[in-house]
Amino acid sequence: MKKKVIIISIAIIGLLLVAYFLFFRGDAKETKFSYVQIARGDLNVIISSSGTIQAIKTVDVGTQVSGKIDKLLVDFNSQVRKGQLLAVLDTVVLAASVRDAQSSLDRAKAQYDQAVAVHERNKQLFEKKFLNEVDFIASQTNVQVLLANQKSAVTALERAKLNLNYAYIYSPISGTIINRSVEQGQTVAASLSAPTIFTIAEDLSLMRILTNVDESDIGQIKVGQKVQFTVQAQQGKKFDGEVTQIRLNPNVVSNVVNYVVVVQADNKERLLLPGMTATVDFYVDYREKVLLVPNVALRFQPTEEMTAEYAKNREKEIANLPDSVKKRMQQFGGGQFNQGGNGGNQFMGMGGGNNSGRRRNASRVWYYDENNKLQMSMIFAGLTDGKNTEIVRARNLKEGMKVISGIIENQASTTTTSANPFNQTQPGNRGGGFVRGF
Repeated sequence: MKKKVIIISIAIIGLLLVAYFLFFRGDAKETKFSYVQIARGDLNVIISSSGTIQAIKTVDVGTQVSGKIDKLLVDFNSQVRKGQLLAVLDTVVLAASVRDAQSSLDRAKAQYDQAVAVHERNKQLFEKKFLNEVDFIASQTNVQVLLANQKSAVTALERAKLNLNYAYIYSPISGTIINRSVEQGQTVAASLSAPTIFTIAEDLSLMRILTNVDESDIGQIKVGQKVQFTVQAQQGKKFDGEVTQIRLNPNVVSNVVNYVVVVQADNKERLLLPGMTATVDFYVDYREKVLLVPNVALRFQPTEEMTAEYAKNREKEIANLPDSVKKRMQQFGGGQFNQGGNGGNQFMGMGGGNNSGRRRNASRVWYYDENNKLQMSMIFAGLTDGKNTEIVRARNLKEGMKVISGIIENQASTTTTSANPFNQTQPGNRGGGFVRGF
């Protein structure tokens, strides 16, 4: 009998344990948090872009006359001086044109001399009344026409000589040949535009980068601003540069407005080559040795249970305050954490008054204090680089503190965050709210 009672008792205890784990322990979810650390460091706010490296001054050397390339005296990467002979076109046809123009000039000059002599004789006859006025005027007109023909022949000769000189192609600047687009024996035709034969970069010790900056960022770019950039050919090496020009002509690509920003950089080591693609970082602002909080902590949104727990802790803290402090807090409408509609919340911070300007940069972080109590601290956010945000002013936040960045429930990572890096919660978001005062 006793044995039967013991067995029944054990069975009942077992059923109770099963029921407890099924109906009670099943609803109790152990909430775990992920944390990030508040640190002190430097903060650089940068705008990134990309562009093409070019020489400061580049000149395309072409030809004004057509003909066959008779001689090429320089090649790629050749160092040239201003006035140096680079190439020679075939001069046979051009020299023949000079001789033909000279013959035309000689003929025009002889005709003019003859007409002048005839006109002098006709002038004497006209003065003695042996020549009528009409013939005299015709003789005078013939002299003027032949004089014009002579001038035209002189111009044609000068043009032919110029074309012959154009067959000799000289360097307009001192620099480096970075491109040669013809071969010896090739025929070039100069019609409406001069064909390019060489491209000369004046000084490769100084380069420029033409970058495209979005219209939303162009207001933060200033002439004289320092930049750093990298190129794929020099992995791990950063180059320094400076903004020298912001071009006002916009470029519209896929309905996106960009402006060309010219960056100048030193290239004494000759590591930068024309045509390289550079990734450029414009340094907009800088903070040194400031408190930094990772942005993921600012995006964290507490659950309703967390807001209730914090409100309860807050009420206990307020209840233990002296009556004078309570009256002052009530006077300014601060110090309480009220549940808002649609699952939101409102924190009535200390200080009251119209702080709408401050609220724009206000945010909050959640953490557990040394007594393992859930706490919330308001901060004024400063600069951000997209990963970390400067803490301009905050309460109870110190270097090395760990703040909550996400929630891990039942070993399933479910991080609750907001898309706004400054935690400006919109009504209706779970655990959201707005801040009054600080």
